[in-house]
Amino acid sequence: ATPKAGLAAHLFADWRTQPGFPLTLAGETSDAQILVTGVNFGCGSSREHAPWALVDYGFRAVIARSFADIFKQNALKNGLLTIELSGAMCSLIERVLTVRPSTQLHVDLSSQRVWMPDGTSFRFEIDPFAKHCLLNGLDELGYILSFADRINDYERR
Repeated sequence: ATPKAGLAAHLFADWRTQPGFPLTLAGETSDAQILVTGVNFGCGSSREHAPWALVDYGFRAVIARSFADIFKQNALKNGLLTIELSGAMCSLIERVLTVRPSTQLHVDLSSQRVWMPDGTSFRFEIDPFAKHCLLNGLDELGYILSFADRINDYERR
């Protein structure tokens, strides 16, 4: 089995050497838990390694205009929330972050909202099953195992 730990060292490896890349701005983004990115994020990432690296780095959510379907499914299955917002919403967030990279966004999965520091918020959609699993720290197997007593009762009958 491929270990998940340590993959953060390879996250955006080619880009992190470039001056001005947001993850190389010392102190401003080093403890970021929300990644704000562009269109079709995760395209080309058909394996779980990409979400594993993002989670290992410390990200808990990714906000984008759109996601590659396979990446989105792998992310949600591995505890990484994917938030798809309109171009206008993403542009507003990007403008604020460009001026002040240390701006803190708040994601409330329960209410399905992203909050800006000024109180502006954006609603996002999420599959109800994925939401349940993320809120309860479960993966698909953990969800099934949460019914172990009922399964055992059924088998005994």
